[in-house]
Amino acid sequence: MLEFVNFYLIPGLILGSIYALGAIGVSLLFGILRFAHFAHGDLMTLGAYLALTLVLGLGWPAMAALPIAMLATAAIAIGIDRAFYKPFRSGATIITVIASFGVTLMVRSVVQLFWGVEIVSYQSGIQRPLVFFDSLRIAERHFWIVGSAVLLVVALHLFLTRTRTGKAMRAMSDDPDLARVTGIDTGRVVVWTWAIGAGLAAAGGVFLGIDTQLNPNMGWNMLLPVFAAAILGGIGRPYGAIAGGMVIGLAEELSTYPWIGVEPLLSPGYKSAVAFALMVAMLIWRPSGLFKGRVF
Repeated sequence: MLEFVNFYLIPGLILGSIYALGAIGVSLLFGILRFAHFAHGDLMTLGAYLALTLVLGLGWPAMAALPIAMLATAAIAIGIDRAFYKPFRSGATIITVIASFGVTLMVRSVVQLFWGVEIVSYQSGIQRPLVFFDSLRIAERHFWIVGSAVLLVVALHLFLTRTRTGKAMRAMSDDPDLARVTGIDTGRVVVWTWAIGAGLAAAGGVFLGIDTQLNPNMGWNMLLPVFAAAILGGIGRPYGAIAGGMVIGLAEELSTYPWIGVEPLLSPGYKSAVAFALMVAMLIWRPSGLFKGRVF
């Protein structure tokens, strides 16, 4: 039983937390700006490497560099929106989607240019896990990842429910035309949407780097499960994205458990297929997602 918890359940929760942070941004951007942002995974990569600069340059722990990386990624995302997405806002949605593919390549090229293409880590050496009840092993970094993810989600909930800007974001997501008529500053809402979505993406990238390693393709590899999580929860529903992220993360890890016999039910190399299968099944069975998101 403890082997199941140590090697499958806990990694699933960690992976689900990372997916959830990325999926929230995808869901918010789709709900408010009405387009699928395919560069979101590379924003996760950019945030992770911005934190790496502080880790290597100033000797900061990765968690200490996290707030700076989130703010810097948010500022860059707002600049990207102004330069590459805003001119196409009044045109067909597919134009903005194609533009996001171009932004993906540009962001990844910038990462490779400044930080190289080698695999790097925030911390070298072997980190011994904390041991509970003689057999339960939990790495200290996993406490930081889950705890920080919970704090970020709680902060997002308070922002969306207690602040005027958060309520305006929810109103614009429900009906942008009505939001404009009622006097909501839609331009400000767009800026905050990018800031929140990119900041959470950066956090997800940093957590992924803490848990594993960094490489320029890490965000792109996360894009499918992140979109699957957003669709599973209901596009445009941030709370649904959180639930979807946890479901996808747990499903990927638990699919490799030897439920029948001693061999893994599914080879670890096919874990990403689990996310794809769940996404397709949800699109067929319930296109609006678990939390009844938008369907266009």
